[in-house]
Amino acid sequence: MAAAGAPALWRRLSALLPRGARPGLAALLGRLADRLSRGRDRRARRSSWLLLAPLLTPAVPLLTSPPCCLCPEGAHRFQWIRNVVPEFGISSSHVKVLSSPTEFYELLKAQIKAAKQRVVMASLYLGTGFLEQELVDCLEEMLDGSLQASGSSSDLRVSILLDFTRGSRGRKNSRTMLLPLLRRFPEQVRVSLFHTPNLRGLLRLLIPERFNETIGLQHIKVYLFDDNVILSGANLSDSYFTNRQDRYILLRDSPEIADFFTELVNAIGDVSLQLQEDDTVQMIEGMVHPYQGDKITYCEMANKRVMEVINSARTRQEFLHAETFHSSQGDHCFSQQDLYASGDVKPKPDTWVYPLIQMKPFGIQIDEMVTETLLTEAERGARVYLTTGYFNLTQAYMDLILGTRAEYQILLASPEVNGFFGAKGVAGAIPAAYVYIEHQFYNEVCCLGQQERVRLQEYFRNGWTFHAKGLWLYLAGSTLPCLTLIGSPNFGYRSVHRDLEAQVAIVTENRDLQHQLHQEQEQLYLRSGMVSPSTFEQPSRYVKLWVKLVTPLIKNFF
Repeated sequence: MAAAGAPALWRRLSALLPRGARPGLAALLGRLADRLSRGRDRRARRSSWLLLAPLLTPAVPLLTSPPCCLCPEGAHRFQWIRNVVPEFGISSSHVKVLSSPTEFYELLKAQIKAAKQRVVMASLYLGTGFLEQELVDCLEEMLDGSLQASGSSSDLRVSILLDFTRGSRGRKNSRTMLLPLLRRFPEQVRVSLFHTPNLRGLLRLLIPERFNETIGLQHIKVYLFDDNVILSGANLSDSYFTNRQDRYILLRDSPEIADFFTELVNAIGDVSLQLQEDDTVQMIEGMVHPYQGDKITYCEMANKRVMEVINSARTRQEFLHAETFHSSQGDHCFSQQDLYASGDVKPKPDTWVYPLIQMKPFGIQIDEMVTETLLTEAERGARVYLTTGYFNLTQAYMDLILGTRAEYQILLASPEVNGFFGAKGVAGAIPAAYVYIEHQFYNEVCCLGQQERVRLQEYFRNGWTFHAKGLWLYLAGSTLPCLTLIGSPNFGYRSVHRDLEAQVAIVTENRDLQHQLHQEQEQLYLRSGMVSPSTFEQPSRYVKLWVKLVTPLIKNFF
């Protein structure tokens, strides 16, 4: 293993170091390979490679140009992200952090009713209960009102993106919920159903319903109304509106961000199956079919459509940045105070939003690269609060957490609040599988003597389930977070390799918004208990032998 991996490791590391340092690196790798080949104990092997974890992740992208005295963005240390994705500078007064499922649901209804130009909703699925029907009724009322106000036609458009397999499950499903809208407003409503290109041929015929969802899904969650955007990990289902804890952030009056996510959802919609009025599906003319057409051609086409959205938005934002801060200024550096006083530029932004997209089936790995770099760059004394409803970190994320210097507090679901708790059949064993994965990781932490630096906490709330995901970063010496990640990824294998995911990095210098984010983090962690060796001695943490044997084989599917 070591001998085979050393050449690749050498190439990766040497690219990051000056030429003069490479002989020493080669000698170090040689010694490590020799130690590994001699069969040192597992702890020694793990520790040796973890020392190199910060070097194994992508280097921070170099700035394309030096910071400019006219640019307020130069004030924060995360501006390197704008070299791979568009950067949206906004005022913190446009950002609102929500805390409860009920608040999320009421906001959805209010935003739908107030929409005048567009409604764009991307989710895994739409549920079939009373609360979901009330959402559909709000959409119908809004569309009906727009037609009455404008006569025979309306410019208002509704675009809904769901997953094909999850949205087609059962006789009553997301498709049947939306068919009345599609039939009544065929010119205004579009329902796109993404089908993973990896579920095809004999595999598609043999894998039964529900299990076919393990191959890959449309997992993005974004809810957009005119120029207001809600970013969340929550789906459009009754539990997410009542007693399933998630995270939610509203970006108000943010037209550039709304345009970006509209274009992104439309791009994915263009390579998805289109729901028809008779409940059949078909592709847009000229588009390659996801499971009947050539897989490579389809993925290349999808990559091109999505990257066009990302690159065109990045170009637009760079142009807007240049126009706002550089137009008619020549090469001279005037004071920002003079520029703002003159009214020649927009009010100075204090918050920046970066959309991070992960679509490994299409060869797009932006979120993975940025997340790994953030974990790599977190310095000693920094604190990272990371939460996921399904604790199943990728090996790269685990190695970085265990091999870097920042303090980590990881919040995960106790078995009782896992979404699969009490499920029938094989799915009922999934919480136990997560306990087994958690226990293995905790043992790694203990073996490396890092219990004080890396802590696990289990969320519990009676009668609730837990689905929150994301990250808060506190710089060394700071009591408030300056960055958060929020969206659909769970930091696991599925999120990185199988599903379509999107989240945003929000960086802020505003103390009020930092307090909002800190309060959000505290409210979630206050309902948790610290994991210790005694945690796994509880009866609810008992894992059957067959689950332990099967989990390593199937952990990449959930």
